[in-house]
Parts: sequence; C-alpha cells; structure tokens
Amino acid sequence: MATFILCLTLIAFTFAIIFYLLNPKSKTNLPPGPKPLPIVGNLFILGDKPHRSLAQLAKSYGPIISLKLGQVTTIVVSSPDLAREVLVKKDQSFCSRSIPDAVRIVGHYDGSPVWLPANQKWKNLRIICRSQLFTSQRLDSNIALRHKKVRELVEYLRERGEAKEAVDIGRVVFTAVMNSLTNTLFSIDMVDPRSDSAQEFRDLVWGIMEVVGSANVSDFFPLVRELDLQGKRRRTEGYFRKLHRIFDELIDRKLKEIELGNETDKDFLDALLNGQNKLDRYDIKPLLVDVFVAGTDTNSNTVEWAMAELLRSPDIMAKARAELLESFDKESELDELDILSLPYLQAIVKETLRLHPPAPFLLPRQNETNTELFGYSIPKHSRILVNAWAIGRHESVWKDPDIFMPERFLESDVDYKGRDFELIPFGAGRRICPGLPLALRIVHLMLASLLFYFKWELVDGMRAEDVDLREKFGVTLALANPVRAIPVPDK
Repeated sequence: MATFILCLTLIAFTFAIIFYLLNPKSKTNLPPGPKPLPIVGNLFILGDKPHRSLAQLAKSYGPIISLKLGQVTTIVVSSPDLAREVLVKKDQSFCSRSIPDAVRIVGHYDGSPVWLPANQKWKNLRIICRSQLFTSQRLDSNIALRHKKVRELVEYLRERGEAKEAVDIGRVVFTAVMNSLTNTLFSIDMVDPRSDSAQEFRDLVWGIMEVVGSANVSDFFPLVRELDLQGKRRRTEGYFRKLHRIFDELIDRKLKEIELGNETDKDFLDALLNGQNKLDRYDIKPLLVDVFVAGTDTNSNTVEWAMAELLRSPDIMAKARAELLESFDKESELDELDILSLPYLQAIVKETLRLHPPAPFLLPRQNETNTELFGYSIPKHSRILVNAWAIGRHESVWKDPDIFMPERFLESDVDYKGRDFELIPFGAGRRICPGLPLALRIVHLMLASLLFYFKWELVDGMRAEDVDLREKFGVTLALANPVRAIPVPDK
C-alpha cells in the first residue's frame, strides 16, 4: 500500500496537466458518488478492504454509484435488481472484461476464458471445459477419484488427531482439493500432505489472487502502464512461469506417449491434446492456469470459511454433525450424491457463500460503448463492479445480515446457481462460473467429511468467540490467519 501511495503522488504531479487536457469537464448523467479529488479521483476511499468500503458508500449514495479511480470511471452496483440488470438483462453491453494489467503477460489474457471477451474463442473454451469437466456424466465418472482423495485426507487427519496435534484446516483442505483436481486434469497427485509442497503451491495460488486483485497504479493510469511501477506484472509473470514449466513438462510427457502409440490416461489434458477439441500448447496453458488457480483457491477457501464459522458456533456444528450421523452408517463411506440432499449441510454452505463469496466483486466487467443503466449514462470503457459481498449482506434483503445463521435457508428456495440475485457468489448469466457444478460437489464432500469423521477442538484454551474471521483481499477473499484445530477421531 505504501508503494501504491508513493506512485500515486508522483503520478499526480507528473500528469496533472495531461489529465486536464485529455479529460475536460463532462456533464454526463453519471450515477451519484463522492466528489473526486484532482488526478487521483476517489482512489483513497478504497482502502485495503474495498468490498467493505464500497458497501459503506452504497449506504450513503444508493445501490449504484460512480467513482473516478485515477483516469478510470468505475460503476459499482450493490443490489439484486442492479446485479440482474448488469449480468443478464444488459449482458450484451456489459459482457466484456476490464483486464487487470497484472495478467497482461506471457500471452495469458489472450487465451484465458476468465479474461477473454465473449467472442467465439471464449465460447469454444467454455464448451470444452463444460463438456470435459463439468457435465453430470463427467462429474459422476470421477466420483471414485474424489472419494479416494477424501479417504487420504481423513487418514492424514486421523493420524494428527490421535497424536493430539492441531492442523491448519485451510492447508489440509487445499491439499485434498488440489490433488483431486490434478488427478482430474493430469492423473497425478501434485502434492504430499506431509511435505511443504502443498503450502508452496498454496502461496503461489494466493500470490496470483492477491497481485491481480489488489490496487495497481497501472490499472488506474493506463498512460504509465508500460512502466509497471509497482512491479505487479513482473510478480505475476514469475508465478505464471512456474506453473507453465510444470504444465510444459506434463504436456511433453503426454505428447511423447501419444507419439509412441501408448495408451494414455483419459484425463482433461488428454482431451485437449488428443481429442476432437485439440488445442495447441499456447492455448492449453492459459486454460490450465485458470482451471488450476480458480479450482484450488475458491473451493478450499469456501471450506475453510465454513469451518471457521462452525468453530465459532459449536451449536451449529453439532446440528450439522447430528444430521450426518443420522443419515450415514458410521462404518460406511460418505456418498457424494447423498450428501447433496442434506438440508442443513446445504444451508451451511449457502450461508458461508452469502457471508464470504469467493470473489467479492465477481470479476470486473467493461462496456465497449456508451450505455444506459437505470436511467444513468455509463461512458464507454467504464469498469463495472458487482459487489456480491454487499448484496449478501444487504439489510433490506437479509434479516440480521452479519450473523451466521444457516436456518434462514431451511424455509427458503433461494439458491446460488445464478437465478436468485440476492445470492450470486458464482455470478450469473452467460459468464457465470463454469466450474460451479464441480465446486458444489467438492465443497459439500470435503466439509461433510471433516464433520462426519471428527469432532474438532480449539487449541491453547481458545474460546469459540476467539476464532479469527479477519480477511485478506485479492481477487478472492481469504482468511487473514490460519484456522487451527485438533481433529479428534469420532470412534
């Protein structure tokens, strides 16, 4: 943040005259918002928790506000009705992405389904992901694989619990989620839960999320983009190149097997190299980065947030365990599909996603032409943010919005699949997260396993109310400090 402020100060003096020459005063009918300062605009309002700062501004200015962030007009919407307008009704106007400068490296955004505009290439990549990873048939075919990774997780936790050792819940869940995903993608375990490799990958994934999501002078002052004043593009390039080296090795190995005519594992990489949707390596690597980073980070974070909330609310955890113990034989294995029908566990996941959506602003959008939104004029190339975090805590929609209360969903049909705009942790419309079907299975299976096989004890005399829910901000929201507890095997 200190570097960011220093860069802003230098830019303010250097580009003051240019700014005013290129940006004459406009009488455009913009949405309401705080008066911008010269040059820097409203940048100092954001702070290090912009989802909270902008939710607070919405209470003063209304559910649609405009900000001037450096040279960029930014529109923030914070209500279900406006989210529906942006994501569905006016999707044609707002379907492009506002691309962070940090991902403009190694050709990533040119081949990334996350950042591509909604063009034919984007459609083709979405179709490939959906058909090869996220259909019910594909998900069902990999149930045994996910169950195996859960058994390994349970075995590891049982060892730690019998030794009365606390575990970092986020780390062990990340390991299980990652190995489940990499077996689907490459037919390999990428990490060993007993080594430091899992934390190294976790740090790499969070590094990408943090750099891409945090304030960057280059995003607010495109005139200085090439200078990369905060070094964010260089940092992201380092992270991406580490992943690319791994993916190149896996691609080379698979291509050699194909060339030799050997039987290959029928995984996602095989489909990309050897199937009817064949891609070259330069299109494959951005796609793999997107699936790998998003698939590991969002799923493991959601389970960790759920466990943190449950450790703070032992009575709710007890109800969840009771539901599982009544539904499954203690000697049998949890069934992934049956878990999805448990109402209280479903309610816990919904409540976790309401309070802690994986991406608080979803992903930034951009309009390519001048557009109207709720009677306001939106200049072309504005950055559009949907504050899903604020919508999930909207006082006119939710009773006691800041309280973790899964019961609110037991008598409600509200869901998170993009139809109910008061709960949109995965977005909505044609740019809804394509990995939603897999995410729901992984999150429910992992969380159910943690609760079914173990009682959980806090460490060092910590009380339930002491569990730390402070967050750190990136593209996604993560817990600022690890949640540690002892997994006591339930014999």
